[in-house]
Amino acid sequence: MAECASAFHVPEASLRAQIGAVLGAWGFGPDAVAAGTDGLAYADLRGIHSHGIAMLPIYERWRSEGRFVAGATPSVVKENAVSALIDGGSGLGFLPATVAMRLAIAKAMTAGVSAVSVRRSNHFGAAGHYAVMAAQDGLIGLALSNTVAPAIVPTGGREARFGTNPIAFAAPAARSEPFVLDMATSTVALGKLMMAAYRDETIPLGWALDATGRPTTDATAGYASRLATPLGALPELSSHKGSGLAAMVEILSAVVSGATPAMDTTPGQPGDVGHFFLALDPAIFRCRDEYGAALDRLMEKVRATEPAEPGLPVQVAGDPEREALRHSRTGGICLPAALIRELEPLVARAGCEWHLPDHSGDPRHQGIS
Repeated sequence: MAECASAFHVPEASLRAQIGAVLGAWGFGPDAVAAGTDGLAYADLRGIHSHGIAMLPIYERWRSEGRFVAGATPSVVKENAVSALIDGGSGLGFLPATVAMRLAIAKAMTAGVSAVSVRRSNHFGAAGHYAVMAAQDGLIGLALSNTVAPAIVPTGGREARFGTNPIAFAAPAARSEPFVLDMATSTVALGKLMMAAYRDETIPLGWALDATGRPTTDATAGYASRLATPLGALPELSSHKGSGLAAMVEILSAVVSGATPAMDTTPGQPGDVGHFFLALDPAIFRCRDEYGAALDRLMEKVRATEPAEPGLPVQVAGDPEREALRHSRTGGICLPAALIRELEPLVARAGCEWHLPDHSGDPRHQGIS
């Protein structure tokens, strides 16, 4: 893969060991460490590097600012047969999110549909991780989240008001892999700006604004300003749709749960991010076999679309991530050298074992190649 030209190939086991070692050294409990390791590894394995181990430097900063409560245990605040509200206790976001989606799945298995909301959480990684959990159990899954700080400038504005507010949707098929849509409601996720900066790449005009509110191709300036455009980028390209989707996610994730909207977040306070999860059993509407076969046919017809560029077949949502997963499982996960250089002192500060190659590429731990 082209992006691996200046990167190292890291085995999954080494990546997981490094993530777990850092989270454990920071004082998170075993359940939080396990959930965090699964969530970050899920992203890196599928090429979503903006939400993988590259989050650790950001988590380190948030930890120093008091955003995390290391020993937090998620608790159910309110519950009935088809819904629940969970308080994350300002812990690492992966654990309350995992607990919430598992609860939604369990309720949907009985009632056919369930919605679970979370407040007082933190960043939960790639939203697709949770939607896929439902699909693996034969259910349709939806996962939404607001964020710790605003980043999207609503159409017509010059100030950020919404987070990148992801939407993830996964639907199981009969013979095919699930349909998996995982997207930010900004033109691109902020993490893509971060990874472009690590690789010293420019970004397309329209992805982000600089500190003056002007479109920029400088990835570092775009990431530092936190002024992302809504999906659509420009009013002429219907950016109002992305702005509206970002608001929808903010409503379901924060307004419904009682979490803090991104625009009202106070720096230095314990995390109060909100999530929303829905699990739906398609069998409440039609025979499960008929549903699965229909989704198979839909995806087959989309993939059979004549491509505009010969040799570049049309894909459905989830195909690029599945291809990246196959590469990762056979050849290792590609991490930029700049990221490795940043992680080395972070691991040293945490006081835990080093499991990755050093920035020169030399093995530091058994199993690295």
